Amino acid sequence: MELDFLTDNAIIYVLLAWVVVLVAAKALRLEKHGFELKVYSLVYKNQQIQSVLTKILGRTRRGIRVFADVSVVAGFLMMGFAFWFLISNISKYFVAPSDFAQLTVLIPGITLTSSASIAYFLLSIPIVLVIHEGAHGIVATLEKIRIKTGGFAIFIAMFAGFVEPDEDEFKSAKKISKLRVIGAGATSNVIFAFALGAILLTNPFFALILPEPFLSTFYDLPEGVVVLSIIENSGAERAGLLANDLITSIDGITIQSPLDFQKTDLRPGDAADVSILRDGQQLDFTIDVMPAPDDPERGLIGIMRDNSLAYKPVLNFIEWNDPNFSMFLLWLWMISFFIGIINMLPLPILDGGKFIHSIIDEKMSENTVNGIMWGIYIFTFVLFGLNIALSYLKSGWFTI
Repeated sequence: MELDFLTDNAIIYVLLAWVVVLVAAKALRLEKHGFELKVYSLVYKNQQIQSVLTKILGRTRRGIRVFADVSVVAGFLMMGFAFWFLISNISKYFVAPSDFAQLTVLIPGITLTSSASIAYFLLSIPIVLVIHEGAHGIVATLEKIRIKTGGFAIFIAMFAGFVEPDEDEFKSAKKISKLRVIGAGATSNVIFAFALGAILLTNPFFALILPEPFLSTFYDLPEGVVVLSIIENSGAERAGLLANDLITSIDGITIQSPLDFQKTDLRPGDAADVSILRDGQQLDFTIDVMPAPDDPERGLIGIMRDNSLAYKPVLNFIEWNDPNFSMFLLWLWMISFFIGIINMLPLPILDGGKFIHSIIDEKMSENTVNGIMWGIYIFTFVLFGLNIALSYLKSGWFTI
């Protein structure tokens, strides 16, 4: 996919936007209102967050208690799922390359390749962070661990939310209390993603990322992608493809939506086996692959295809008339889910590292604990880094 002008110059625009933020913050004298302003960051801290969390807890204590207990179990499940995904994804790269899920450093599974994607990302991140950090804070309050401050920070183009529990009280808390507090953030993100996903099952856009068997359960699947027209002097024209043919597979890869074309590995000069439906009859063609006009290394079979989404939700009781809003909710779902899952990986800066450390702490010497943790960190980092490296080898940094 070609990057648009904004994305090609994203770094310049981000820096210009940051300069505007700094100038505005200075002009409004935000430093007098609890903000800490530096050349590379804008941080807001509020010491009254504890009273807000206490009020919320007073009305929802029973539900929060259940949520806190669930967070411990969910922490183990999410960590296991994250490891399973990373390991199985590496194996797919070598065994089934078309099923390999490309990752990025920013957020695994999510890549910014357009101005719209950047906008959806920037709108989604604050919501996800408020949910994540709010869950940490309210469970800490439940466990009688005092919250000193809470707030948010902007580091040029990165957003962060935070709650700061009293360090001494957290260290002296029971092990189960620590696990509840640590697991609450990621659990809240995944629960939110599940709730949002239940609503999005009525939206055709959700079919773009929904795996089987859920896809065929909640959507009527199209039989293929319609050919709108044939490019002159192309392999498709010479082979005999016609407008209104329905492409169902290319080189054995099932084609149900325009996105399935990305799974194919068409190289100029090769021949592709293409199956179609014409008047209800299946026909098979061998088509010479031509180079794309804008990228000689990318192969095309020589058609103009219908790029509209043909998925029809079975639960069709909500009308989604605004595609921009639908895409925003889809991004919000992806970011919330992936941040929740990846946050439980045992790395020093993530909740998963604190989670494992709290489990083995006090059961052995400090040197032994540190040795075990660094062994886990190195294994996780190598696993995570290998996924990113293979993603780059497959299609560079921009993968969507």
